[in-house]
Amino acid sequence: MEVTLVGIDLAKRMFQLHGSDSSGRALLKKRVSRARLAEFLAQLPQMTIAMEACASAHYWGRLCQGLGHKVRLVPAQYARRYVKTHKNDAADAEAIVEAASRKTMRFVPIKSEEQQSIQALHRIRDRLKRDRTALANEIRGLAGEFGLVFPVTLHRLRRELDILLTTPQSRLPTMMLSLVQGLRGDLTYLDRRIEEVEVTMKTLNQQSDACQRLVPVPGIGELNASAFVAAVGRADQFRNGRDLASWLGLVPRQHSSGGKERLLGISKRGDSYLRRILIHGARAHVSRVVRRRENPRSQFEAWIVGLLDRKPFNTVVVAVANKLARIIWAVLYHQTRFCSPAPHPA
Repeated sequence: MEVTLVGIDLAKRMFQLHGSDSSGRALLKKRVSRARLAEFLAQLPQMTIAMEACASAHYWGRLCQGLGHKVRLVPAQYARRYVKTHKNDAADAEAIVEAASRKTMRFVPIKSEEQQSIQALHRIRDRLKRDRTALANEIRGLAGEFGLVFPVTLHRLRRELDILLTTPQSRLPTMMLSLVQGLRGDLTYLDRRIEEVEVTMKTLNQQSDACQRLVPVPGIGELNASAFVAAVGRADQFRNGRDLASWLGLVPRQHSSGGKERLLGISKRGDSYLRRILIHGARAHVSRVVRRRENPRSQFEAWIVGLLDRKPFNTVVVAVANKLARIIWAVLYHQTRFCSPAPHPA
């Protein structure tokens, strides 16, 4: 018998390999350094390589595909359930093989370098916005110690800081005024960095046909379109729109037993960043509908108005986010343009 499936426990320096034949019998147990892993994989006949979908998995997956192997990325939470003994590298590699051999296992598609680069752009933007929020809060807190209360919104905070720094006789002592001037410079730098990232993101969106097809969807826009194309590609790993909504954690969490169904709040599984920006987009769209709820412009808006009459605002926002996830799947999977819903009959 020959090895048909190899599981690799990814690491920084030393990689543990576990190989089995078609019957599941272990035939290979080997420890390979990072420098020799590519060389070792190149010497193997074409087979299935399984790895956890963790850090550097997409890089190694692309490398294995380039060598002619079939790659399976197993979600980490699924592979962990097959660890039989205490956790160690050998047990992890064996668990990856066991999980990958299951016919009902779900696998993670390998992302391209372009998709990972766009995701990195989103992570950088998200981190810069967190830094800017933390800096604004620090400015308000320090100024509050000297009896100054600054507004909450960023544009008003910038205006108040500029007035404070240009006033000849400021209420702040000289040393504190110098510190605030430095903090204002830091705030300007973060504003400029966020703007640069968003300009880059917009330029990439204009070069992507998939992003251009998603932008017209209500509540999506440039940011959400870029994030979803980078994360799910053509969305062909999902059977339907409900699967995508479930992957995002936008469906009810079940706690059913004994034939009695019990549905709780949304599961909040999957990528929290995608779920957050999609819910923000849905909230913006629902807010626009609220302002013209007496005259909805389409059947979609009329459906939202009907929900608002029966459900709380935040519940409606999550329902609209679920609907948007299904629309995103349809646009990406069928590679079609978004058609505006039919006008609401007068």
